[in-house]
Amino acid sequence: MNLHNVIVNRQKFIAMGATAIAGGIVAASSYFYVNNESQSLVVEQIQIPLKGLGSALEGFKIVQLSDFHLRPFTQIDLIQEAVRISNSLKPDLVVLTGDYVWYEVEAIFDLTLTLAALQAKHGVYSTMGNHDLWTDVGIVRQGFDEVGLPILDNQGLVITEGKDSLYIAGLDDGWSGKPDLRTAMSDWQEGMPVVLLMHEPDLADKYSLDGRIGLQLSGHTHGGQIRFPGIGAVILPYLGWKYDMGLYQVRDMWLYTNRGIGVTNEPVRYNCPPEITEFILVGA
Repeated sequence: MNLHNVIVNRQKFIAMGATAIAGGIVAASSYFYVNNESQSLVVEQIQIPLKGLGSALEGFKIVQLSDFHLRPFTQIDLIQEAVRISNSLKPDLVVLTGDYVWYEVEAIFDLTLTLAALQAKHGVYSTMGNHDLWTDVGIVRQGFDEVGLPILDNQGLVITEGKDSLYIAGLDDGWSGKPDLRTAMSDWQEGMPVVLLMHEPDLADKYSLDGRIGLQLSGHTHGGQIRFPGIGAVILPYLGWKYDMGLYQVRDMWLYTNRGIGVTNEPVRYNCPPEITEFILVGA
């Protein structure tokens, strides 16, 4: 075989390989879109044993919603459905753990009007995520202020049932903000079990060292959006590589990473449906 034929055959082989790869990518993309779970809201119910939880707080119910990313891919009807489901669970407390918008910061005003319909015995409280800071956190905060939804920005909240109390600490975003646990815990009193709201889950390695926190609630990762059996998520964000989805025990602290409601980059979820999490607190 002469040199010309070798070169021609090699070029054909490369072209065939590229075509096969491209065809595989198209086929995989088509499969994910056909089997897209991005509109299939799921309620995950998790029982969490907390040390020091008083009998009056036994069975206390917290609903967590996270990572809404309203528009362009995530539309308001999905979030309205999440609000309806959350209200049907009759929670004692609702917590929102960041990333309300994606590219269109003005979407926050439509989002917060919808979130204002959330109902809980002890109220609805929120913290910020990295995308909220990356767009315009002033506008995001304005959206919350206009509908009266409080933000826990390095702040704490004491919830009392009968003679027993639970402490909720909310931190600023851990990637681009200035989280300050000491300030957030300034109203904590000895013996109170603590639930921490922090957008990025991998910071559990840091906050579990505190010793007072029984449960950290996070989002951020979307669970990867696309997960393969036996492999898991292929793409995950910074500070979401280690604890990408579900329940973990980090030292003596529980951590839960919520898969979120919205999507970014690709409007697809596979083996990773959007999530509303219902936590039932029980004594340890």
